[in-house]
Amino acid sequence: MPTQHDLDQYRAVQHAAKRVLSLLAEQISAADTEHSIAEKARALLASEGYPDTWYYDCPALVLLGNRSCVSISGRQYVPQHEAVGQLNLITIDLSPANGEYWGDCARSFAIESGHVTASPKLLEFQNGLLFLQEMHRQILRLARPETTFSQLFEWANLKIRQSGFVNLDYRNNVGHSLASNRDERQFIDANNHTPIGQCGFFSFEPFIRAKGGKWGFKHESVFYFDAEGALQEL
Repeated sequence: MPTQHDLDQYRAVQHAAKRVLSLLAEQISAADTEHSIAEKARALLASEGYPDTWYYDCPALVLLGNRSCVSISGRQYVPQHEAVGQLNLITIDLSPANGEYWGDCARSFAIESGHVTASPKLLEFQNGLLFLQEMHRQILRLARPETTFSQLFEWANLKIRQSGFVNLDYRNNVGHSLASNRDERQFIDANNHTPIGQCGFFSFEPFIRAKGGKWGFKHESVFYFDAEGALQEL
């Protein structure tokens, strides 16, 4: 289990990321673009006290429209200028840092009638968003400290396939450990047999699209095991 100090530090930066995502949902308009949303996110993170990022120079990776299914590293990411418009799907992935303490939080937002809606009418929006929310509920019940990264990967990918979705991640993983150096991250993939309980914190972030669908969805949260061995979300 992480120390109380580490838990407090990680929770503070992760909660800041969640607050920024909530604020962005209220501010996004039809005229916004990946570039303008990324700039808003950067400014809001700085106002929360987190001007730095652990993810190259990419505190906010924003994908929308015809790029919503694109999986790209922050190293190569360049925000584009396609307008949100009246109907769209926007994924915002935030990576703030306070020294060695990281936040990592992503959400996908459905746009209908030019505004973010929590209750979309489009069935593809409903299915993608609800599926990822349910996966995050299930991981809290299923994961144990002795569960390996590879076992978590196999469970997630089986669930994705059986539910009519495909994994879009360019690394073919569904998350990673948090580390003081990004090159030391351990990924939730088929080849990592380390128990997840051996890392203090890890993100779970399936990036999926319905088979034959148009839109790519991501929902990312950070988790840790408490003193009783129960998985908790930051």
